[in-house]
Amino acid sequence: MKEKLKAFTEKHAEIWKFVKFTFTGVSTSVLELGVFMFLQYVVFRSMNETPVTDNPVLSFLGIEYMGYMYSYFISATIGYAAAYIMNRKLTFKADANPVLSTVLYIIMVVCTIAFNTWFGAFLGTLITNSGHNNAFVEMLTKIVVMTVPTLWTYPLNRFVIHRKKKAPADAEN
Repeated sequence: MKEKLKAFTEKHAEIWKFVKFTFTGVSTSVLELGVFMFLQYVVFRSMNETPVTDNPVLSFLGIEYMGYMYSYFISATIGYAAAYIMNRKLTFKADANPVLSTVLYIIMVVCTIAFNTWFGAFLGTLITNSGHNNAFVEMLTKIVVMTVPTLWTYPLNRFVIHRKKKAPADAEN
């Protein structure tokens, strides 16, 4: 069985990387979701209906409630930090310059967290204003918000951030 798995992973290296990336994503998403639920229902519970006031940018973006904004921002930050470490070490086994990789990752994550914070807070506002805010709906919303960025995070992680300096054949020489 071990030999078959090794043969499969060697023959389908790119698929295997995506499988590991997905596993990492699911693992860190569970962490992120747990942190989100704790923040949403314990730490920032009293702020889930506290309006964000006097901020034209947040108002323009459709973010109305502080609790949702903080919960999405903090949980996404923790999830992406864990994903960086796991993907660099386990998924892609990157050996590219760690400083450059970290800077590129931070740029991607800042943009992704900004999107997730806006999208999550926007959907949270819609849910609250429609009267459908409950733990189940908010958890489903968080899962949707966490899944959408895979469209750009896999290609960026794989081909830009977590590169290998040497091809495996070159490393043996």
